[in-house]
Amino acid sequence: MTTFTPLADPPVRSVPVAQPVTFGRLVAAERIKLRTLRSTWWSLLVGVAFLPAFAAMRFSSISTVPEAVGSPYLVGAVYVTSGVALAQLVFCTLGVLSIAGEYSTGQIRSTLTAAPRRLQALWAKLLVTVAVVMVASLLGVALAWAAGTPWFERTGMSIDPTRADDLRILWGVPLYLGAATALAFGIGAIVRSSAAGIATVLGLLLVLENGLGAVPWAPLQTFASFLPASAGNRLLQSDAVGSVITTSSTTTLSPWEGYGVMLAWVAVVLVAASVLLRRRDA
Repeated sequence: MTTFTPLADPPVRSVPVAQPVTFGRLVAAERIKLRTLRSTWWSLLVGVAFLPAFAAMRFSSISTVPEAVGSPYLVGAVYVTSGVALAQLVFCTLGVLSIAGEYSTGQIRSTLTAAPRRLQALWAKLLVTVAVVMVASLLGVALAWAAGTPWFERTGMSIDPTRADDLRILWGVPLYLGAATALAFGIGAIVRSSAAGIATVLGLLLVLENGLGAVPWAPLQTFASFLPASAGNRLLQSDAVGSVITTSSTTTLSPWEGYGVMLAWVAVVLVAASVLLRRRDA
């Protein structure tokens, strides 16, 4: 007589439940992508290095001019920010590459497939890029301050974090560089090409603004003072220098008004990038 042995039920494999795509998860994904790119680390390293390097150069240079000691136009915080112009170019390049690089490699298709809400993906990438640049800028300011400290006594300059002027200039560096990076990011999203994006940003910051400002015609000089970098740079100028610029030029922008103008440019560019992202194919 045979005994019937029931067969054991096959193991049931659990089906993974798809997690919803949230803005927080997109931010985490963009942070991983940005962190794993070698170009990110090189850009941050070079951008940060410019700040202490140029601060030390300017402090050491002015220390050889004894008659300049005590001048109200020698402001320690301003000398600390001497490398901002070059750091800006590096960080703007990073801003362009962070979005246009995905179009160059075709990775943008995978990104938008994983995140059907395109604007969320765009804003997550923007948030991560700007945040990284602002943190790096703060580090650069701290290093530049440390690099200039040995010359404070010889030049008669100092930095007092409780002085409103110094506080605005020091904190203005990450604010300004963050806005410049966001502007470059938006341009990169519009042109969708790394080379074209970098050329456009450099042309705007180096050629157009400086070229228009050099033309001896008041309307053009007024327009040039309202361009992004020129307006935003008011945030990094001391009150003494700002008063001279205000009385000798056609613009009367205060530091925060100038920064507001820069943010308006950033907003216009990012809105245009958002509209084009929704309307165009990846």
